[in-house]
Amino acid sequence: MNAGAATPIIAVTTGEPAGVGPELCARLPAGDWPGRVVLVGDRALLEARGGRPVPERHLLHVPLAAPSVPGRLDPANARYVLALLDAALDGCAAGRFDAIVTAPVHKGVINDAGIPFTGHTEYLAERTATPLPVMMLVGGGLRVALATTHLPLAAVSAAVTAQRLAAVLTVLDRDLRAKFGIAAPRILVCGLNPHAGEGGHLGREEIDVIEPTLRRLQAAGLRLTGPVPADTAFLPERLAAHDAVLAMYHDQGLPVLKRAAFGAGVNVTLGLPIVRTSVDHGTALDLAGRGTADAGSLLAAVRLAFELCAARRP
Repeated sequence: MNAGAATPIIAVTTGEPAGVGPELCARLPAGDWPGRVVLVGDRALLEARGGRPVPERHLLHVPLAAPSVPGRLDPANARYVLALLDAALDGCAAGRFDAIVTAPVHKGVINDAGIPFTGHTEYLAERTATPLPVMMLVGGGLRVALATTHLPLAAVSAAVTAQRLAAVLTVLDRDLRAKFGIAAPRILVCGLNPHAGEGGHLGREEIDVIEPTLRRLQAAGLRLTGPVPADTAFLPERLAAHDAVLAMYHDQGLPVLKRAAFGAGVNVTLGLPIVRTSVDHGTALDLAGRGTADAGSLLAAVRLAFELCAARRP
């Protein structure tokens, strides 16, 4: 918690300057928040895209490297985008900020600038020396975490190892307790194969990897159910009895959540020593500068960041 402050301070990195991030973020200081929102970005850019001045107390100014045109990516600003993340991380490390909310970045243009970059999550994990970040989306009354993330479907089975599954479930259980304030999390675990393998007739990953791992973690005190067939994991009665669902791969769990909360979902990175939430959408270059982009996901991400800060309090 920031020293001497009675309420949380949330740093919001304003993302790719050619995308919708700056104009969406510029609306935030006017919101009725249970704390202070500080935009991390270029003042002139934010005021031009938002059409309003940004109060001094709501801004950490980081200057653009080059002028930005809505919808037009420019590799010259790639290091500016990373400087936003660095400024927010440094603020958290120094106790000035309690959480980070990230507007979308464009991975391609950062790589075009000659900077290897696979995404926000990996960058934040490296900067904070986090061995295993875990992706979880929140929205529509659901919390859906992923055992694997952006992998080709053909690579998923080999990636679902006992070691990885145990590590992901341990992070998920720990952060549901520490960041969400859930004293004894109940986690529903999907199988990998149709019908959770149908007793081995549709695949043996459940028998050889998933079931033994769950039994071992249950013996250590984790409250786990599964593996259950993914096609029935999201039935209302099952969801009502659990605090989160662990899907084995990206498109096993996220279509359900996005159907329930499209435009208002929030990406939460578990495993980090800080609270980090993000929007569930990209830079939307085609909408940038028009003032018509929907701020729902960003508003939800900021709201959840404040909730998580409150849950972490003693």
